Amino acid sequence: MRKNVLSEVLVKVRGKGPVGMEVSPPPSGLEAEYRTLFSTDSLLFLHELISTFDEEVDQVMWLRVSRKAHLDLSSDLPSFLEHTAHIRRDPFWRVLPVPQRLQRRHVDIGDLAPCDTQRFVRALQSPAQGIQVDFDDGNCPTYYNQIKGIHNVFKVVHHQFPNVPHISQAPVLMLRPRAWNMVEHNMMVEGKEVPGPLFDFGLLMFHCGKTLFENKSGPFFYLSKVESFLEAKLWNKIFVWTQQKLGLPPGSIKATVLIENVLAAFEMEEILYELRDHSAGLNCGIWDYSASFVNKFGHRQAFLLPDRSKYVNMEKRFLRSYMELLVQTCHRRGALATGGMAALLLPQDPLSDSYKRVLATVTRLKLMEIKAGVDGFMVYDLSLIEPMQKLFKLHTEGDNQLHQLRNDVTVTPDDLLSMPLGGVTLDGLKYNIAVGVLFINAWLLGKGHFFYRGQVEDSATAEISRSQVWQWIRHQTRLEDDSRVVSRRLVIDLTKKVMVELSTLCLSVRAKQSLHTAVDMFLEVVLKRDFPEFITTYLNQDHTFRISQSTGQVEALDTNMHQPKL
Repeated sequence: MRKNVLSEVLVKVRGKGPVGMEVSPPPSGLEAEYRTLFSTDSLLFLHELISTFDEEVDQVMWLRVSRKAHLDLSSDLPSFLEHTAHIRRDPFWRVLPVPQRLQRRHVDIGDLAPCDTQRFVRALQSPAQGIQVDFDDGNCPTYYNQIKGIHNVFKVVHHQFPNVPHISQAPVLMLRPRAWNMVEHNMMVEGKEVPGPLFDFGLLMFHCGKTLFENKSGPFFYLSKVESFLEAKLWNKIFVWTQQKLGLPPGSIKATVLIENVLAAFEMEEILYELRDHSAGLNCGIWDYSASFVNKFGHRQAFLLPDRSKYVNMEKRFLRSYMELLVQTCHRRGALATGGMAALLLPQDPLSDSYKRVLATVTRLKLMEIKAGVDGFMVYDLSLIEPMQKLFKLHTEGDNQLHQLRNDVTVTPDDLLSMPLGGVTLDGLKYNIAVGVLFINAWLLGKGHFFYRGQVEDSATAEISRSQVWQWIRHQTRLEDDSRVVSRRLVIDLTKKVMVELSTLCLSVRAKQSLHTAVDMFLEVVLKRDFPEFITTYLNQDHTFRISQSTGQVEALDTNMHQPKL
């Protein structure tokens, strides 16, 4: 049986694509999907796309390294850029108005990995106004998952799923390719593994872009983990080039940039400006953004982030300021501002106290976002779609809140960089350990998210979880409970206890072996001298994960408090 990992077997594309391009053979069971996606013309297009922009992708990644080195060496703090002040001071420029289908998107479904065909179909049949088709945070980018997911988008766009509305009537697809930090191991161009986002974007645009445009339903994208306006400028160049190559009018592609990094928060207007002909707005979310503080400043005592379960929420100054600035910036420039995702899952029984408690919690948090002026947000649980749509209808008028200019808001660098008060709890430490271990375990199973204690967890929550454990060890933080120091030994001991608790949920010897491997990998990440920038980069490059994808999946742990409706 052929293995589906590049290190095992690699074939030259003979008679199908250009010289200098190599692609792995299809994963078992996806031969027909592979033939559809990797046609001669699509490979030629991918080769030209990647060859054209590969060097610039390298440049923006090296700029990230350079910027981080400067922050570390100088102890400087970010601020609003002086050399782009003319963009912020110009009151007249606006982004192009977004298409009609994007004007009213109060509630989208988030974290939907399109390789999950059953959930994808249910989402398409739902009353949601949009779907975050996620190849990033909620998806594990195995070769199988990428090909299956992209082909499922192809089938939706070309109306090949039975009992699914036509693409012009179904919830609008917001396609989220991988972020710049991810590479695709199964394709090489000119002797280099290709950037993951170009692989995803190229295949989606080649096979679906024109059809989406003709049906006034796209192509629309989410751009993850953008750190500077220079990265937005690169994406804009990619959009312009792609539109020309595929014969689409200028401005056809629209993209929402996720402001998931503290450095990007200081460049929101510049990011909109660079994408102004292709902008669908900006998005704010809590966990990747919070984790970025550890990423950029985690070695500084002044940026110790307290227990996220107890002290970190959108009501805190640094997060509230970031959300209000994002709304103000977007609406000032005619762009849409969207909030984060509700990760909580509604219990099955609508009459139960737990159901009422979860619904009240989600309602309170999302009402805060609505009052801040967001034009929409995401939920994971399909059962939350209609209650949240009613919440929007009750508290807003019209398709969106672009009229809410938020002139009352003034946000300073101190506001954005003000860490919340609070300490570290034993429960919070154990919870972060469990989430980090379970996320790595999910990746070993080929899954990008899992359910734990009544909510969905993905790479965003895994990032903040492992980031906090690393930072608390780094600063020898004391627990509020009993003043014990968060040390290497304490974390190892607690991780072993967490593993024992989780082992009771394993259904087989292989599942226990997978969990044991995940524990070892988690400890390796949180005990490193230097902070690994992204847990997904670490996993995607790790030998253990890559080999696990050639040996078949093992049973998942039953960590659900409740199985959500698909």
